This record gives sequence, C-alpha cells and structure tokens, in this order.
Amino acid sequence: MEACLLQPRPRGAATEGRRYCTCRACAILYSMDSPQTASETWTVARLLRWTQAYFSEHKLDSPRLCAEILLAHVLGCERIELYTRHALIPDDVRRATYRELVRQAAAGRPIAYLVGEKEFFSLRFEVTPDVLIPRPETEVLVERVIHLAREAHSPIRSVLDVGTGSGCIAVSLAKNLPDVTIFASDIAPAALEVARRNARRHGVLERIEFRLGDLFAPWVGRAFDVIVSNPPYIARREAAALPANVREHEPHRALLAGEDGLEVIRRLVVESAAHLAPGGRLLMEVAWNQAAAVNRMLRECGWEEIVTHRDGLGHERVVQARRRAAETQVA
Repeated sequence: MEACLLQPRPRGAATEGRRYCTCRACAILYSMDSPQTASETWTVARLLRWTQAYFSEHKLDSPRLCAEILLAHVLGCERIELYTRHALIPDDVRRATYRELVRQAAAGRPIAYLVGEKEFFSLRFEVTPDVLIPRPETEVLVERVIHLAREAHSPIRSVLDVGTGSGCIAVSLAKNLPDVTIFASDIAPAALEVARRNARRHGVLERIEFRLGDLFAPWVGRAFDVIVSNPPYIARREAAALPANVREHEPHRALLAGEDGLEVIRRLVVESAAHLAPGGRLLMEVAWNQAAAVNRMLRECGWEEIVTHRDGLGHERVVQARRRAAETQVA
C-alpha cells in the first residue's frame, strides 16, 4: 500500500474540483481531531497501536519505533515515558500535531527531519535537510578512531573529520577523547552551522575547529594524526534505486559521488597522505560492496597496514590505512 497523500473528505465539504482519500486508514487518521467518546478515546496506548499498524501498511521500517519517536516528540517526553503514560489522553492541539507528523512520515518524509534530531553514539544530534541523517554503520568509524587513540603506541593529538555534515563524528570523538583536538570541515555553509550547533549542544564547541571548504582546501599546510571521513559514495546511476525517503529528502551532495561512487574516495586516497603526520591513519566509510576496490586503490598509492572493519550487519564498512613513515611534506 503506497503512502496516501490525500485528505479524507471533511464532513459536509463539497467534492467538486477536489480529490479526497476514501481509505479507512486515512479516515481514522483524521478522526484524531474529532470529538472523543469513551469507547473511542485516543489514549497514548491507542495512538501507538494504531500508528504502528498504519506505518506497517505504508512499509515504514521499524513502525513501532517511528510511532514512539513521533509521539514522544509531540508530548515532550522520553520514549520510555510513554509506557508510564499509556492512559494519557493528549489534548486536541497535540493530537492534531501528531496526526500531521504521522501523515508526513507515511508520505515518506524521514522521521529524523520531522522531529529535528537523531541519536548517534548515545548522543542526540540536531538534523535538518541540509545534512545527512546519521546512521548506525557510521558509529564504526567513531569506534575505530577511539580504539586507535587508546591503543596507539604514540599519542594521537589531532583528528580531522572531512565532510563533517551534522558533526556527529567530530562531536562524538570530542566527547570521548578529551585529550585530542578535533578539526572538522564541510563544503556546505548550512551544514557547518548545524555541526557548530551540535558541538555547542554537547559542550565541545571550544574543542573543535570548524572550517568551510572542499576536502583539504581549508587545511593547507596542516598535518593530523588521524583523518576520518564518511564521504559520499553512491554512484549516480544508483540514485534512482535509493529508498524514496532518502532520494527525495537527503542532500545529494552528501550521497552521490560520480559514475561509480568512488569519485570523492579517490581524492581522499590521493590527497590525505600529504595532510597526515608520518605513520598517521586514514579511516573512511565505504559502501557495502566497495571495500575491495578501495583496498586496491590504497595499495596502488603506497598505503600500508590496510584493514577493513565490519558494521553490525557484517558488511565491510570502514577501510583503515596507515601513511608510510617517509612521505612528502604537507601540501
């Protein structure tokens, strides 16, 4: 069942020149605004049950979770609190707000954009349509950098996050590595503002240096112990196959990378060495089917100690490599 974008016909409304949805689900959705009876009271429990079924019909992933996130947002509470408020009856204004969010979610708008935030690495990050929505697989990047910093024989003092977007990687690293200075850049001014707000939200704004620019353009003459990046890596020819809620709402500049999806990764492989201290590490997120090609690319460019790390689904998601000790100086 595809998302229904048409409102049901209001009671007594003329039908000429308008199209209204007649499906039962949408009729119930809009009945959330109707006067309630004892047998049809829209309690928290009933709202969640109905929305879970509605989202299931509209093929949303994790329908119960989506319903809980939206309702907790409208009620201004934590998700866990919904279970102690199961008999609560939201007022008319909150019910109407919730109904509209449910409608937009069923129509394909990402839940994170509807509520304006997304959890990542146990922290909440502001997200807007200017930035990619943080995803669980990207947490592998953060985990590996933290592991490097804690296990390294020589101390890691600086980490650069290239293409920071929402700042979820940079902020998570700053929160977990208090002795490391974090640097972050992005080509989009609006994205950089979101990243700054997230750094301020989590109390690490003074520990992250943000700069605007493409890849290493803002960092001429600078070298870092670690460079980390979640670059765009989807081939343009594959864009049409992306889920509609991704394809139609998330920024394409953060998703698409040339005809084969490796356009930005190639630049990172070639240009990163000049901005790493001797023996420094490069870590990149890649598509589930790109690790072999990226490993080959790194070997051809003289990188050492190339390893891959799997995400929670078992996909080779993060590629890590070490700059040779004797390399050219910083560009």
